[in-house]
Amino acid sequence: MNTQQLNTALAGIGKVTAMHASSLVNLEESHFTAVCSRSKEKAEEFASGYGIKAYTDVAEMVAKEKIDVVIICTPHPNHREPAIEALEAGAHVLIEKPLASSLEDCDAMIEASERCGRQIGVIGQRRWYPAAMRVKSAIDAGKIGKPVLGTVHMLGWRDRAYYDSDPWRGTWKGEGGGVLVNQAPHQLDMIQWFMGEIDECYGIWSNLNHPYIEVEDTANAILKFKNGAVANIIVSNSQKPGIFGKVHVHGENGASVGVQTDGGAMFVAGMSSILEPPVNDLWTVPGEEEMLVQWVKEDSGFFNNLPNRMDYFHERNIEDFLRAILAGRKPLITGVEGRVTVEIFTAIYRSTRDGLPVKWPLKPEYRDDHDGRPKNP
Repeated sequence: MNTQQLNTALAGIGKVTAMHASSLVNLEESHFTAVCSRSKEKAEEFASGYGIKAYTDVAEMVAKEKIDVVIICTPHPNHREPAIEALEAGAHVLIEKPLASSLEDCDAMIEASERCGRQIGVIGQRRWYPAAMRVKSAIDAGKIGKPVLGTVHMLGWRDRAYYDSDPWRGTWKGEGGGVLVNQAPHQLDMIQWFMGEIDECYGIWSNLNHPYIEVEDTANAILKFKNGAVANIIVSNSQKPGIFGKVHVHGENGASVGVQTDGGAMFVAGMSSILEPPVNDLWTVPGEEEMLVQWVKEDSGFFNNLPNRMDYFHERNIEDFLRAILAGRKPLITGVEGRVTVEIFTAIYRSTRDGLPVKWPLKPEYRDDHDGRPKNP
């Protein structure tokens, strides 16, 4: 094999871990070597299925197996400790979205990566959808002029069985938030990727019909960007059945581009699959209006013929990170950029708490309210 390989490992065993393991087995750049969990039994059981080593200590795993890259698959509030342990032991770190549930944790991991001379990347596999890449390319090429208006809709449903599937779900301490932290980060990442640096956010969150959880199931927000553009965000786990995720961008020349990132039902790692292909659902670029039908056909055919639909795009995300390490370049989604998503949902929490817009950049708040969230009951 001519491809240079990196020794790779996983930290944390949950519903999403198998997707990452599949990618690490398939990618030529990866020599899948080890897994770490606080539970020795879980680690050994998972490791036996892949013929890899099992550990309960991240630093020991990195040192003994000479691990180059660790992917963090622990619950959101628990990313910081294993990530920093891996970085300080000499490994690069890729983190399942979001980067963290608090800005304090984000900054601690980013500081550790800079201090240790190692990279941090974040999972945001929907960026690799052909339809999403097409939107980004059109914006970068100036086909819609300056982006002036963006919209995010992420409407879906989570039932009690979903929240009961893991003890940490639906809690401030265990999950760090609700729809904003768990389901919406992909769309939040995409809107800032398309539209640029954020200046201000005004938002509000609520729990509309999930009285058995602590966290929000719905949130609305308005973003103001430094270039003068604005965007509206509507996200909810209160729409039954699951409907769709859409990100649209409208330009100063009147042209619009958009992507439906999710359709048919909400995706749950290890529990369900995506029903509808991700496609461009809006395209009015002058001279390209007729391309929409062709692109929808091409992207739908490509997606529907994938043997493992979500694994494929996770694999592209992980592939980019491994290739970035080998080439000495930055990955498409860096830790610094992943922090922006955390800033967005943190700003919505703080704005709801204070009843005021929140200005960028956001810094951690060392308060007893989970960085703007309510205290635990």
